[in-house]
Amino acid sequence: MVQFIQKNSFDATHIEDEWIILDTEQFTVTRLNELGGFCWLKLQEAQSVDTLREAIDQEFGAVCEKTSIDNFLSDLMKCGLISHAI
Repeated sequence: MVQFIQKNSFDATHIEDEWIILDTEQFTVTRLNELGGFCWLKLQEAQSVDTLREAIDQEFGAVCEKTSIDNFLSDLMKCGLISHAI
């Protein structure tokens, strides 16, 4: 089972319904909605698509499509914010 985890230590700020992730090494800013911020916090520890999906269901009472989570994780990988957990 493939797992993902936050790549480095980033500065993250929660403002109202939005999360702002600052990468001070690459000088980038990534904005996440409330659900993305929830997943970001979960990714402090290794997570698979299935574990994130279960956590979303428990927290929000909503079932999230696997493809949506795959796409989200792919976007975070492209931004350099997460990597495969070893």
